[in-house]
Amino acid sequence: MNFKAYPDRDLLMLDLADQIAAELRRALEVHGRATLSVPGGTTPGPVFDILSGLDLDWGRVSVLLNDERWVDESSPRSNTRLLRERLLTGRAAAAQLVPLYAPAPQPEDKLAELAEGIAPALPITVLLLGMGADMHTASLFPGADRLVEALSDTAPAVMALRAEAAGEPRITLTASVLRDAMHIHILITGAEKRAAIERAATLPEEEAPVRCVLKNATVHWAE
Repeated sequence: MNFKAYPDRDLLMLDLADQIAAELRRALEVHGRATLSVPGGTTPGPVFDILSGLDLDWGRVSVLLNDERWVDESSPRSNTRLLRERLLTGRAAAAQLVPLYAPAPQPEDKLAELAEGIAPALPITVLLLGMGADMHTASLFPGADRLVEALSDTAPAVMALRAEAAGEPRITLTASVLRDAMHIHILITGAEKRAAIERAATLPEEEAPVRCVLKNATVHWAE
């Protein structure tokens, strides 16, 4: 784990957005396409705001969420809704959104369809993750019903998981897909999460799921 501490959150967001943009540009030059996978929540919003205005060949970039709540895009809890409002706007509106939700009563009803859509976008070029104070990342929650399977090297690319802390059923990228990303960044703020990620490095993945990506990740932190 490479840990980067910043003097303030503004500098963190600017620097992280610059790094992500540089990694995407290099991939576009070498491979002609790139995939950016990002979290929901409000913390990465300033990074999205910066990225959306940058001069990138967004038409050759696929954007994929780390995970999604099984709610319609009209819900204020929809990560897809947040993505459209904060990242897929301005210049970045030209990017291709790879969906992690389709209308159905349960995520299992659409898993095969969503996995088929995700496959061409893999492996992930740049992966940006968040982390909860409980050391979950994406929707890999401690205590989730199928966590052990989702952490395994043989897991499918996407799985439906349920956990008490998650609220709604979730669909999430699994550990094998997250680990295979070319560049891995974790964005956290505050003393509580710094202590949590330091603790995660000492615990089994089942107790601290974020550990599944720590080995090759750069952690970006500010108070």
